[in-house]
Amino acid sequence: MESARKVGIVGYGHIGKYLVDCILDHPNLELAFVWNRTPSVMQGKVEEGYILTDLAEFVHIEVDLIVEVAHPSISMQYGPLFLQHADYMMGSPTALADRKLETTLRKLSAEYSHAVYIPSGAFWGGEDIRKMADMGTLLGLNISMTKHPSSFKLLSPLMEKNENVVQRTVLYEGPVRELCRLAPNNVNTMAAGAVAAHNLGFDGVQGSIISDPNLPDWHVVEVQVTGPTNPKTDQTFTVKTVRQNPSQAGSVTGSATFKSFFSSILGATGKDSGFHLC
Repeated sequence: MESARKVGIVGYGHIGKYLVDCILDHPNLELAFVWNRTPSVMQGKVEEGYILTDLAEFVHIEVDLIVEVAHPSISMQYGPLFLQHADYMMGSPTALADRKLETTLRKLSAEYSHAVYIPSGAFWGGEDIRKMADMGTLLGLNISMTKHPSSFKLLSPLMEKNENVVQRTVLYEGPVRELCRLAPNNVNTMAAGAVAAHNLGFDGVQGSIISDPNLPDWHVVEVQVTGPTNPKTDQTFTVKTVRQNPSQAGSVTGSATFKSFFSSILGATGKDSGFHLC
């Protein structure tokens, strides 16, 4: 009988709590540890034996997969150390917009034979886009995200622009790399797209975020893919998908994303070193 995979969770917000409960209920998974910046949040909800107060102490715990669902800064600070001991699933892949971090994680992944997993989340069609990137036929990828103003957590100058929104407003349109810096909590979907579209990367993939006060119950993600043009017919390969994710106003993460994250944990296994969507 195959032994249960040991999973450590970094972050105990809404998604982290959901994942911990799912892992404890799953027959093929075992909770290795849980860490949160504020440990008191976990008291009475997580057994003491699972709680880490110092994240660096994970090195003394047997773990197969470490899952970050806290903040991009976790990957900056601990990502290299995680990969020396286990596979790593980045719930905040906007951290990869930092070129130095991406290069470091790719190097350590190969050196220690541990995979880096990127959850697809609200990103639809990621594997097809990756295949096009592998073949060099992916020529363009545009991802837009529309949310209620209260569902955005932004840095200046987008924060101030969003605070003054009274009607549907495009807050940003341009390369995903800069958008990841300005909206690190909101555009993980776009970061996943940039990883899948590796021939375009964070500079070539285009992203836009739209603030709409008349959209209180949904997060809308549109993905548009462009491929080659047939020289005989002058027709261009295009695919456009629209995902409407139920959500409450003020919520950064849509409700459907919770189940998607846990599905990604189940799929985060069996891969060689390198970056993989799951």
